[in-house]
This record gives sequence, C-alpha cells and structure tokens, in this order.
Amino acid sequence: MTVTPSRTPRADGDAGSDVHVTVVGSARPTGRHGKRQEKRPRKVFGNAPAGSPGPPLPEPPPASGGFLARAALITAVLSVAGSLLGLVRDQALARLFGAGRDTDAFLVAWTVPEFAATLLIEDGLAFALIPAFSVALARRARGAGGDPVRALVAGTLPRLSLAFVAAGVLVAALAPQVVGALAPGLPDPALAIDCTRLTATCVVSFGLAGYCSAALRAHRRFVAPAAIYVAYNTGIVTGMFVLGERWGVRSAAVGVAVGGCLMVAVQLPSLLGQLRKRCSEAAGVAEEPRPLGGAIVATVLLFALCRQSQILVERFLASQLPSGAISHLNYAQKVAQMPMILSLMVCTVTFPVVARALAEGDTERARDRVQRDLALAACVVLLGTAAVVACAPQMIELLFQRGAFAARDTAATAGVMRVYALGLLGQTLVGVLARSYFSTGRASWYPAGAMAVGIVVTSWLGALCVTPWGVYGIAAANAAGITVTAMVLLAGTAGGPAGAAPRRGAHRVPRCVPLHVPSVLRELSRPVGAALIATPAGAIVGSRFGEPAAGLAAGTLTVTAVFVLLGWALGAQGISSALRSVRSATRRLPYVRSR
Repeated sequence: MTVTPSRTPRADGDAGSDVHVTVVGSARPTGRHGKRQEKRPRKVFGNAPAGSPGPPLPEPPPASGGFLARAALITAVLSVAGSLLGLVRDQALARLFGAGRDTDAFLVAWTVPEFAATLLIEDGLAFALIPAFSVALARRARGAGGDPVRALVAGTLPRLSLAFVAAGVLVAALAPQVVGALAPGLPDPALAIDCTRLTATCVVSFGLAGYCSAALRAHRRFVAPAAIYVAYNTGIVTGMFVLGERWGVRSAAVGVAVGGCLMVAVQLPSLLGQLRKRCSEAAGVAEEPRPLGGAIVATVLLFALCRQSQILVERFLASQLPSGAISHLNYAQKVAQMPMILSLMVCTVTFPVVARALAEGDTERARDRVQRDLALAACVVLLGTAAVVACAPQMIELLFQRGAFAARDTAATAGVMRVYALGLLGQTLVGVLARSYFSTGRASWYPAGAMAVGIVVTSWLGALCVTPWGVYGIAAANAAGITVTAMVLLAGTAGGPAGAAPRRGAHRVPRCVPLHVPSVLRELSRPVGAALIATPAGAIVGSRFGEPAAGLAAGTLTVTAVFVLLGWALGAQGISSALRSVRSATRRLPYVRSR
C-alpha cells in the first residue's frame, strides 16, 4: 500500500483545510496472525455504480496511519491552545475574583455550560451523530440514490435546534430552582441565579456547535472542531477583562454566552462548504430524511448526563463546606484533567474511523483500533498523572497564586488536585470505552448503567467522607466512582480472544466493539508500574528547588524520563505507538493545511 498526500482544491474555491490522502494498491497490510488480507483498490474519488445518474461523489480521505497521526497532531495542538486559554480564563477568574463567595456563585452557574458541553459537544450528541453520519457516508459511497448525508441533516438539524431553544428557555426560567438544587447551602443565591440565566444561552450555542463538530469529524475534517475551545475561552476572557470592573463575576457569565456563539461561528463556514459541495454534485432521487432514533439519542444523553452528575454530587456536598471549597475543587479539577484531555485527542480523531469500520461490517479493524487507542491513551494520561501528583504545589503556585488567590488557596488546591489525579486513568478509560459502545450506531443502555453504578459509589463515599476529610473526601469519592465505572465498561466489552472472527448473520453488528479484556489489563499494568516509580522520583527532584518554575521543570523532566524509560523496558505498546505517531505526523507536515 502506498500513501501519497495531495492538495485537492475545494469546490467552494478554498484551498482546503485538512489532509487528503489517496490510497493506491491492492492489498491490506498483514494481519495480526501474519495473513495477508487482499482488498480491491480503493480511491478517494470513486465512481458511482453503473447506471446511476450524475457525477461521482467524493468520499472522505482514507484513514491511513499518516492521516490519523497528522489529524491527531492538529487536533492536539488546537486543543492544547484551547486548554491553555482555559488556564488563562481560570487565572483571570482567580485574580479578579479570588476563591470566595462570588466565585462560588459563578461556578454553580458554570454547571450549566459544563453539562451542555458534555451532553452536546464532547459525549452525548457526538456519540449519536458521528455513527449516523458514518452510516450515511458509507451508503453514499455505495451509490445510494440522492445524498444520504444531506437527507440526514434535513431530518435532524431542524428538530434538534428546536429542542435546544426549548431547553435553554427552560433553564433560564427555572434558574432559581436550578441553583437551589445544585447548591442549597450557597450564601448568595441571587448572584448565582443571574449568572445561570446568562449561561443558559449556551444550551443553544453548544447544541449547534456540537452538531457542526460531529458532522465535520464524520467527514474527517478536524481543524474547525478542534478550534472551538480557543474561540470559547477567548470570549470568556475578553468578557471578564472588559466588563469585570463594572459587572463583577457576572462578566464571566456574559463571556460564556459570547464564547458559545463564537464556537458556532468558527465551524459554520467549513460545514456549509461541505454541504454546498454535496448539494451541487448529488444526483438521483433524493431520500426521505432519516431522523435519529429516539432510543439512540436517549441512551447517549443519559450516559452523558450520568457522567456529568459527578460534578453535581461534588457541588452539592461542597456547598455545605466553608466558602472557597467549590473554588478549590474547580481549580484542582481543571488542572488535573489536562492530561486526560490530551490522552483523548487520538480518540477524537479515530472515533469516526471506528464508526465507519462498523458501518462497513469490519469488526476486527474496529477492535484493533480501539485496543491501540486504549494503550496510547493510558500511557499519555498516566504520564500526566505522575507529573500532576509529583509537582502539584509548583503547578498551582505558578498558575494561580497572585492577586486574590493566596498561599493557603494554593496549598488547599494542590492537595485536592493530587487526590483528583488518582481517577484520571478511570476518566480516560471511560472516554475511550464509551466510544466502543456508541460507535455501533445502536441504542445501548449498558454505558448509562455503568455510569450510574459509578455515581452511586461517588455519592455514597462522598457523603461518608465529606465530614472527616472535607474537599479531600469529595475528590477521593470522585476518583473511586469513575474507576468503578471504567471497570464495569471494560468488563462489558469482553469479546473472546484477540483476533477472533466477528460473528455473522443476525449478530453481525455487535453491542459494542468486542475487546480481549485480559490483554487490555496486561497492557495497562505496564504504564501503571512505570507511573508508580516515576511519581516519587519527580516529587523528590522537584522539591529541591525553591522557585516554582524551576521545581516544576525539573520534576516534570524527571517524571517524563523515568516513565518513558521504564515503560519502554516493560514493553508498553502505548509508548512505541506514541513515538511512531510523532514520526508519522511530522514527516510530511507541509501537506497539513488548516482552514
């Protein structure tokens, strides 16, 4: 197989925004058992079946290893930029408003965009729409009449838009009840209610942004979706600095509303370009619109809702603690989750690939992809976890200790962050494994059930530990609950020995991507062992420096060196995969373009 990059102009006159790859050849690479798997030549621009009217419709670029690596690199760079702006946002919030009553009030209102992001952008809507678009793209590639992709848009976008508007209006109208349910012990509910009504607008903007992201990723267009949090955090930071002196912490809520609109604006040109191109080229008898099945939408939204309910439990318990507890939990969580966010970048790129493989009936290719993703994501998040635990005081002091954020806030936040970090591997596994369930395009209640089990554990442990240990008990309950969820999800993917042939007939589409659980656990044990040794080594080295920047640099470098060397010695596949991905991504960077 030969992979050659090309720079194909777009139909709308633009030079293009992503990587286009043409696959030439007649055989697939050898399988895991050494058997060569023959396959007919596949082209990016294939002809419709004989007798079908109109010109051919272009397919998305094939998911070669180089394409996925470069797409992951672009996504990671833009996501890191968005995360860094998120840190700037949190720094501005801490500097302008500290960690007290006003900040606690805003962070209660912040629950609305956090829920909306999970339900409509990161998990819920993406889990439902990406498989649906993948099936539509597969049908169009087989020469279905009309354009199944445009039929899907016509059948889903208007109804979903009405649902977003109705939900946003409902949240704004019920803001007092929402605040009362989220934080009954809040000393200033009026401020939280005002902020909640302002942030309710994000239900509409996030819904539209999530729809655009899912459609573009299914078409393997990753630049615009990866840039949404850059636009979002830019709007929040601008709002705080422009309006903060006059409106106080309400300025941050205004920034949320503005940032949500910017998330839609950065994606709309790319999506409209795709739809215009399909519209001008599609031919034949148009299909009737095919709306999403209600059961599919219900299952993915319920899973996302249960996952985000962990924050509800935390805010509810922390609202009964002294002022500042919610703020310490928030700052600790935002920093601690950065390794998890980075670890899931590869899954953001490969989720459409897995969904397309299942739509084409290739269960083995989907399984291999998910197991590689698990190995790579685990290595990335465990390296980050080791760095967070080893260098937590230096990170928080360097990032937040200025203005109204005092040294005592640094100590409290750093301690909470170390406890939070214990659940990062569970968070990552949940993110990867959930995609293996929802990539089938079928309704599955199992992920929501697994998440509900984790919520029960989080709630029970949190209520038990909050009195003796305060915020540390809440963070420990969070880590335990998400780890239990990850184990339940992994157990549900058991699919027999690695490489086993997929079942045919009535069971050709499985409930989830079947995995070989013992192999997965053995692979996970290798980076876990490396992290257990790298963490104390980094903590010892970092503590020898008085300046936080020097301590953070020395501790992080020590953690990285020890983790990589031990992981390599133990044979962790994720480390080898990461190095290969970096080489593949940087080999032909001139061919990577952005819109």
